[in-house]
Amino acid sequence: MPRSTRTTPGTPVGRGFRFITGVRILCFSFLFGPGGSAPALAQAPAGEWPAADPADVESVDSIIEALYEVISGPPGERDWDRMRSLHIPEARLIPTFRSPEGPEGAEGAEGEVGYRAWSVDDYIEQAGAWLEDNGFFETEISRVTERFGTIAHAFSTYESRYTAEDAEPFQRGINSIQLLHDGQRWWIVTIFWYPETEASPIPARYQP
Repeated sequence: MPRSTRTTPGTPVGRGFRFITGVRILCFSFLFGPGGSAPALAQAPAGEWPAADPADVESVDSIIEALYEVISGPPGERDWDRMRSLHIPEARLIPTFRSPEGPEGAEGAEGEVGYRAWSVDDYIEQAGAWLEDNGFFETEISRVTERFGTIAHAFSTYESRYTAEDAEPFQRGINSIQLLHDGQRWWIVTIFWYPETEASPIPARYQP
């Protein structure tokens, strides 16, 4: 996925650990209630969220293939309703990265960690405009998938090119994709991605 250029410092992992643990317990209680029964899945009102092509969402393979297809192409419009249809309405797309400057400009070091959290429509409005203006082709070259119950997680390694004919990618990275199966189809819940850098090469286990 194309990266954001805005740096927003993240929250250090070590801070607030007890709070995070407490939130997990509270969220579990909230979701299932004292009787232990799960509520129905939240759904977008009829007519407000595009219906998916069943072939796009029948498997983890098909929905990830559709994701790469919909963002890729020469300059021009994309099928953004298809993009919406792959995601739950509350989905988040989150680029994360490091600023190029390290502490006090130290050579070879990387700077602050940043991220940006988009809704699907935020992504379409902000990153999508760049895709349509410039052309962009992203392909999956490797994937590691784990599944349990209704959830799945894919570490999808990508290469990005400006045109389909470019011999070398201008960027590589990993899309961390969280998915949900509702009993009938797959949905994308979150896409969280990080580009490869000289200081953070993609590990061999995530390469072809």
